[in-house]
Amino acid sequence: MVKLVYSAIASMDGYTTDEDGNFDLLAPDAEVHAFINDLERGFGTCLYGRRMYEMLVYRESPEADDDKSPIALDFAGLWMAADKVVYSRTLEGVSSAKTRLERSFDPEAVRRMKEQADRDLSIGGSELAGQALEAGLVDDIHLFLMPVMFGGGKAVLPDHVPATVELLGVDRFEHGVVHLHYGIAT
Repeated sequence: MVKLVYSAIASMDGYTTDEDGNFDLLAPDAEVHAFINDLERGFGTCLYGRRMYEMLVYRESPEADDDKSPIALDFAGLWMAADKVVYSRTLEGVSSAKTRLERSFDPEAVRRMKEQADRDLSIGGSELAGQALEAGLVDDIHLFLMPVMFGGGKAVLPDHVPATVELLGVDRFEHGVVHLHYGIAT
């Protein structure tokens, strides 16, 4: 069976945004972005919460993006190639190809997706990933810790989800970014 993989960029103290919802200080540099692109190549389907989808959907039109670097264009190609499922009760519709909208997160439907998929699935957005972690669906976690502390904000991992994890890898990048790869023990 394929894996469901949660990847997130966070502050050193474990937040994906500060208390005002800002995440500008978490923008990856070219080295980290290229690493993330390589990680994304393994995914056939990406599950997103509404906010994560709205943050990334501009990649559907790379010609309109100000960043025309090879790394940004590579990510846009990966975005457009992947199947996408967006979970939202409020979003009226989706504007990207290969995308479907689901009104609620259904753990059994995700289990079936995993059973039927031939490539790993990713999940993006800390709230959605929290639901998947609570349901015992997440197999691997990739955390990119940036050298900044927010002191509060949106937590990268949910409270009250006990799990035993195994460290599978550590990567260090210039400018102090650390990538931690964990597998969740079953």
